[in-house]
Amino acid sequence: MSDPTTKATSKPKVLVADDEQVIANTLAIILNQAGFEARAVFSGEKAVESLDTFQPDMLISDVIMTDLNGIDAAIQIRAMLPDCKILLFSGQAATADLLDRVRAQGHEFEILAKPVHPQDLLARLRS
Repeated sequence: MSDPTTKATSKPKVLVADDEQVIANTLAIILNQAGFEARAVFSGEKAVESLDTFQPDMLISDVIMTDLNGIDAAIQIRAMLPDCKILLFSGQAATADLLDRVRAQGHEFEILAKPVHPQDLLARLRS
């Protein structure tokens, strides 16, 4: 029988990836204040690398980043953590083309438009 207090005290872990550090840090602060255990990283590469030490339940990632884009990072993370919920966001019109390309390869991700209101983000994460 598992200890019932363990489940109650464990916070959902969220990894926030955005090459705009202010956005990543701000989202992590909002999520931590809302009862999540959130960490911010500033590239797709760092998001994938961080899995060695942080196994998130959810990934929130910008799509357009300078090194590894958010979609490719999400594909790699989903391969390593199949149960990780993934939410992508972008302020770029080019995102639609990228999403169409990966959908054709069998990958499906939720997407939010930037800027995202914190309440909308929290509602999506809790759904």
